[in-house]
Amino acid sequence: MFSRLTTAAALVALSAGFASAQTTTTAPADKPAASGTATAAGKDMKEWQAAPLAKTNLATAIATAEGKEAGGRAIDADFELADGKNPAHYSIKVVYPDGKLVEHGVNADTGELYKSENQPIERYFTRLKPADFNNAKTSLKDALAIAEQKAGGGKAYEAEVEREGNAVEYEISVAQPNGSKEIKVGPDGVAKAD
Repeated sequence: MFSRLTTAAALVALSAGFASAQTTTTAPADKPAASGTATAAGKDMKEWQAAPLAKTNLATAIATAEGKEAGGRAIDADFELADGKNPAHYSIKVVYPDGKLVEHGVNADTGELYKSENQPIERYFTRLKPADFNNAKTSLKDALAIAEQKAGGGKAYEAEVEREGNAVEYEISVAQPNGSKEIKVGPDGVAKAD
């Protein structure tokens, strides 16, 4: 009887030790977990941490939004984390030659356009006019590539437009392993770190 108890106790101790050796470790709070998709990213992650997990990059999302209707030019793009109503997505504002502004939602994991809403241009841009965007020599997509190169790598996840003198200037956020870097790209395609 005593030997059975000893054997049972040894088996319990052995299985407890084996179980503790198999526990998984979690990523540190400041590093994204390898979940594979931006939508699966945890709510405690920041946008710059979740954006690199997106299967669709910002330039591709912009091309999708611009392709929805002829003559459109993207002027603003943001990566947004998933919430109760939406997957992780890029919110992209596209202006058309007639002055119409449309906000498109592009799923960050599938690349599919899943919503489009007309917006009043005055709500977003008081000093910029549709002609300013159409006359810019550097497009938002070109500015993204320039900013990623200037940042020394990383993935652009947010871009906004500003007026610099009489021209359009882009401010682009690039996700990097230890944070986010802001790069400004002028209408001539020249980049400078913010």
